[in-house]
Amino acid sequence: MSQVDQFESVFRAAIKDVFVYKPIDFKKVLIVTDLLGKDVDLFVEKIKHFTQVLVADKDIQWQVLTANDFQSTEDLLAITKTDNYDLICTYRNLQSNAWQFPHSLGAHLDVLLQLSVVPVLVLPHPKAGYAYEHALQQTNKVMVLTDHLSNDHNIVNQGVKFTQKKGQLFLVHIEDQQIFERYLDAIAKIPSIETDNAQQELQQQLLKMPKDYIRSCRDILSASQVDIEVIKIVEFGHHLAQCRRYVEQEKIDLLVMRTKDDDQLAMHGLAYPLAIEIRQIPLLML
Repeated sequence: MSQVDQFESVFRAAIKDVFVYKPIDFKKVLIVTDLLGKDVDLFVEKIKHFTQVLVADKDIQWQVLTANDFQSTEDLLAITKTDNYDLICTYRNLQSNAWQFPHSLGAHLDVLLQLSVVPVLVLPHPKAGYAYEHALQQTNKVMVLTDHLSNDHNIVNQGVKFTQKKGQLFLVHIEDQQIFERYLDAIAKIPSIETDNAQQELQQQLLKMPKDYIRSCRDILSASQVDIEVIKIVEFGHHLAQCRRYVEQEKIDLLVMRTKDDDQLAMHGLAYPLAIEIRQIPLLML
């Protein structure tokens, strides 16, 4: 390596993504349900109780759609676009009995997640009975999960917003072990690269970036007097298995993840299997 290349590598290694804290306000919230009568009132109260951390915004407006207000996905999309909502709350398999099966989100929610420009809070289906006992009680433990945590300020700020005072915010970055091993296998076939050294340094660097970013999140939130505990989880593994394990182990109240992918119309590759597998707690999908 030339001295110029070496200098450039050192310079680039010194560049760190720094968290930008931007408090989020929810002024108008839309609740979507296919229930009727007293069941609607019970569901609305359940959402308001779960999202009590939002009540600090005294002027928050709640609007409710029931089974009589929409029949098709087109109806639902048209309604959600009529006003400037900051958050949409609903559950999977709207207007469908498919909630009995753990295989899909349902047509309404699938399309809504892709086309909505605001976060969608997805709760366990009220009739399904598969929610964890602690689910929908509070937001004392919130987990933010992404495969590129560094510099993703909005997803962290959303997690901060939903974490109640003195609660715990888990910032999770998991490097895919299988992909890493695939690249190591390719490196091992290049004679000019020392494989053992490359493996160790690459592994350290891949984990260093999200660790540095999470450290900046902790420092800036503390300086901004945000009274929550930031917990770092940065490791190699399998996204779905690791996430599910931490959700169960830590009794997570809310999982925050990115749904949209800038490069494709389909849902982000990590989001869909997680949304299907983790049905027992609410999900905030951005």
